[in-house]
Amino acid sequence: MNKLPAAAMTAMVAFGALACGGDDSPADAADVADVPDVLTDGDARAEDGAAPACGDGALDPGEACDDGNPVRDDGCDGLCRLESGWVCPEAGRPCRAAACGDSIVAGGEQCDDGNAGAGDGCSSACRMEEGWACDVPGSACRRTTCGDGTVEGTEQCEDGNHDLGDGCDPFCRLEPTCEDGTCVAVCGDGVRLPGEACDDGNTRPGDGCAAACTIEDGYTCTDVVDAEPASVAIPIVYRDFRGADLADGHPDFEYALGDDRGIVEDVLGADGKPVYAAAGGATPTTNGEGAFRSWYRDDATLNRTIVERLTLDRTAPGTFVFDNDDFFPLDGRGFVAEGTEDPRDGGHNFHFTSELRYWFVYAGGEELTFRGDDDVWVFVNGHLAVDIGGVHGAEDASVTLGAAEAAAMGLRADGIYEAVVFQAERHTSQSSYRLTLRGFNAPHSECAWGNCGDGTLEPAFGEECDDGNRVSGDGCDANCRAELGK
Repeated sequence: MNKLPAAAMTAMVAFGALACGGDDSPADAADVADVPDVLTDGDARAEDGAAPACGDGALDPGEACDDGNPVRDDGCDGLCRLESGWVCPEAGRPCRAAACGDSIVAGGEQCDDGNAGAGDGCSSACRMEEGWACDVPGSACRRTTCGDGTVEGTEQCEDGNHDLGDGCDPFCRLEPTCEDGTCVAVCGDGVRLPGEACDDGNTRPGDGCAAACTIEDGYTCTDVVDAEPASVAIPIVYRDFRGADLADGHPDFEYALGDDRGIVEDVLGADGKPVYAAAGGATPTTNGEGAFRSWYRDDATLNRTIVERLTLDRTAPGTFVFDNDDFFPLDGRGFVAEGTEDPRDGGHNFHFTSELRYWFVYAGGEELTFRGDDDVWVFVNGHLAVDIGGVHGAEDASVTLGAAEAAAMGLRADGIYEAVVFQAERHTSQSSYRLTLRGFNAPHSECAWGNCGDGTLEPAFGEECDDGNRVSGDGCDANCRAELGK
């Protein structure tokens, strides 16, 4: 599942660095470097200037800070001296970043490129932005390339392909690994399962849910469902083709017209792709298994792959819709951009397929509604639920996952299942596509800084707002996230 971007966050006010010890001068870097990572009370007493009870959570004479531990690199070092770039406003509580934009990564910050602006890889709250890596504090971030074989920046995985449903999506984000309603807990896939204390859809520390899906000190995490956002964006893979009327074009595109049910088998193949039903033969609008294979698989000769996200808008509580009766997502791209196929009918790029996958927790009564011209196939838990095969005008179909459908597809209450939508546009004149999802709400975690609700905005800890309470429905929810439409 895909997750929505957070609203822009306000940078924190900078505080001057304080010193500790017997004078007011800043701690010398060499002195800090000499401090062990962890000091016992006995070690602390032996160090020059160390307070006898450093790390007990109480601010004693001679201490500039005391965060309740004798560990350095968390704002308050092993001698209870304040570290550069941090503030420790309350004894016994974790320290926090002094300011986003000071070129020091501290507190809940994931990056700090030396400015408090957004859109350059490091947000106004010093959170890493999707598709970027920020290697050196104080330096500019850089774009990453999903598919280059190196996991870096916000990437969670790399498998070098454009396939969905294989555990790593084409945006290098983890996908749930589920079979017959039972999923393997994969930290960072955005689905919290037993064994995970939290799962917020990433594996980056500093946002309340650590890389091992454990809750970080000072935060609380709660399960939420994406039932109320204004929209959801789901990864979709397009593959562009040339028509059969061109040299070396694909034989199934710009070919015969007509309804053609039964092109695919009732169950997905082991690789999660549709299986051609007329093995060794053909159907009225297709030319055999070999030609069909490239519809939803990369083929350097026959297709070009383009990956992006399809945005579905909320039309009612829990209902998300994409509806476009002029559906040409590849205009000016693919083979047209390469100059090996000319635009057709109105300057559009026809001849493409799409693949979209979505995970949901089955409760009973979920409804899927579709429209397509040409082919549309929908599989739930690997079983064919909708078949609008063939080259035809816009046709509608829907499925409600009631008791009979659940029995046929092997669905059980509270199981997590995958819905897969395969579509093809194979002939000129028009292109229409509608996708409606109802009741498909995968739980994930939202984590909030423990001071959420104190009336002080702390964006370095993920707060978008703080209205002095932890009550939802008043514009600022219980996790200090801005509520849409409030």
